[in-house]
Amino acid sequence: MGPHCDSLPSGFELPPLPFMATSSDVSQVLLPIGGLVGREVDLDAFLQTLMDRIAVTMQADRGTLWLLDASRGELFSRAAHLPEVSQIRVKLGQGVAGYVAEHGEPVNMPDSRGESRFFADIDRMTGYRTTTILAVPLRDASGALYGVLQVLNRRGGGRFTDDDVERLMAISVQVSHALQSTSLYQELQRAKEQPHAPVGYFFNRIIGESEPLKVIYRLIQKAAPTDATVLLRGESGCGKELFARAVHVNGPRRDKPFVKVDCAALPASLIENELFGHEKGAFTGADHRVPGKFEAADGGTVFIDEIGELPLPVQGKLLRVLQDREFERVGGTQTLKVDVRIVAATNRDLAKMAAEGKFREDLYYRIKVVELVLPPLRERGAEDIERLTRHFIAAAAKRHRLPLPRLSAVALERLKRYRWPGNVRELENCIESAVVLCEGEILEEHLPLPKVIGAPQAPVEGRDTAAGSEGTGELLPLAEVEKRHILRVLDSVKGNRTAAAKVLQIGRNTLGRKLKEYGIADEG
Repeated sequence: MGPHCDSLPSGFELPPLPFMATSSDVSQVLLPIGGLVGREVDLDAFLQTLMDRIAVTMQADRGTLWLLDASRGELFSRAAHLPEVSQIRVKLGQGVAGYVAEHGEPVNMPDSRGESRFFADIDRMTGYRTTTILAVPLRDASGALYGVLQVLNRRGGGRFTDDDVERLMAISVQVSHALQSTSLYQELQRAKEQPHAPVGYFFNRIIGESEPLKVIYRLIQKAAPTDATVLLRGESGCGKELFARAVHVNGPRRDKPFVKVDCAALPASLIENELFGHEKGAFTGADHRVPGKFEAADGGTVFIDEIGELPLPVQGKLLRVLQDREFERVGGTQTLKVDVRIVAATNRDLAKMAAEGKFREDLYYRIKVVELVLPPLRERGAEDIERLTRHFIAAAAKRHRLPLPRLSAVALERLKRYRWPGNVRELENCIESAVVLCEGEILEEHLPLPKVIGAPQAPVEGRDTAAGSEGTGELLPLAEVEKRHILRVLDSVKGNRTAAAKVLQIGRNTLGRKLKEYGIADEG
């Protein structure tokens, strides 16, 4: 599983749950979580704080949210008061939680001693002594069971009452309603529909639990609560905007705007106006004052994508914003103050550009206060590729209103072997194409990938190579692999650069610059 937090980030404090004294009040149980449902908050922290509040409400010493892993026929602890271990798994029918999951009915165990449904191995594992247990099922809108809500040891030495059972059942309905709005529930459903797939981990809509990603998750959790400027580096298509949003929504500015500026998608002459706005009369056609992105994001975060494309004159104005939090609009003389956090991203080598005089060295050091190097998809491993693939299959089928197709083992193996020079973006487009073209099952022939010439060759353990043609054994530099992929996409859209840029999900200016580097002349 992914990283866990002990409490919600600052500003997301949940008020105590109301204590219900009688069963007649059970229907009025209101969990104060509505404002967080659907928000891109730290899900682990949210769930843990939710369990804290439930334990307080039920006057219990501990609480556990168990979720069903249909692929294994097990329950796993997703949020729990388990300082001794990170996670516990039990089989269906094993222990009180397993019994509730198997039979779909609540259990109120007033004394664990001599009780056949009590699974003592957990106490032996944790060193905790369980005396009383109350557990109820979690069901979705269709009535299907997908988890168990459990509390342990009623405080004061008493037992859980019938009123407590009703109270926890009412709470479970509300918890279930909230969870069905999260990516966690979507992942459980995907795993249920595709039982041979691994249950993945979502971190602010980012799918994956490979070790390289876990490192990034931990760094984001450290950097996000601060106002430190963050620089995201990584190849095109590896999801830099998602990580930028994760920095924003896990920090103190989460309730303020998140404003994106894509420097690669704008002509150089317009970037300054986009960032800083302009005054009336600043240039021909400027018939009124227009605020820029910095003013629009006041109090929030400005995400500057492809900052390496920022013209040198504009770099100086950005440096001033970073240093003094002030600027003037284009054509203006009034100095404006702004309170923003800056997150920048690039796929270029800014250090090299600074050494060559193409990027201001002082700006480079200002924006790399916290630097996160995002791993390319090929370094995240086969399991993350499978998790992403199955997620994209479900998403594409839903988007195009198509039946959910099966994924053949041969096609999956092909996806795992491919090097993905276009990273997650390329994988998503590949899967969308396959979902649209297949007839009930995605076969290898439905994948728009380069043809395999000869027998496939197994990758060498621990060796990072880039194959120019899958299975040929030809080893190429990454830049050459990227070039071949871009030219293949351009060829597939019959040379239409706007369409190619859309498929590649890069700015048309970026595509033009790359083609120029490849020696391909501009369109006439």
